[in-house]
Amino acid sequence: MTKLLLSLHVLASILAVGPITVAASMFPRYAKPPAPGDDGPHDHDLRTAAFLHKICRGYAVVGIAVPVLGLATGAQMGVLGDAWLVASIVLTTIAAALLMSMVLPGQRELLEEEGEGEHLSGMGTGAGSDALTVAARRSAAARLAMTTGIFNLLWATVVVLMIVRPGSTTGA
Repeated sequence: MTKLLLSLHVLASILAVGPITVAASMFPRYAKPPAPGDDGPHDHDLRTAAFLHKICRGYAVVGIAVPVLGLATGAQMGVLGDAWLVASIVLTTIAAALLMSMVLPGQRELLEEEGEGEHLSGMGTGAGSDALTVAARRSAAARLAMTTGIFNLLWATVVVLMIVRPGSTTGA
């Protein structure tokens, strides 16, 4: 049973968290408007950004399986109290909180560009008079890229902890 749970946990991690990390990392590039007066090529494409946001939202729901299967695996292995697993649980909780409180809302905010967000993001919020200026939007995209990078580093750290399992007596 342990091998089945561990296999499902690893598969869920790869298939759910992987797409979130990639899509969230790509999002700021497509949501960031070109600088004023920049007539050169740019990647600003709200349709692509809206699609990446949809991927992040959808896989975030599927990603709930990762900690559920992880806790079941840890319980089956009898390692729920081990420091490496506790650290992984804490980092996973922080990463999930970051995704839900900063990454997804930040993406949604950037999609609400001058009223276009309503039909692109499917959120129905529109920007109206609260539309961000180009400079503010570029700054928000940069902050979102940084936040997404932190989210990704948290997940990378969890992966390393899961593989190395420092202090574990179950072997590596």
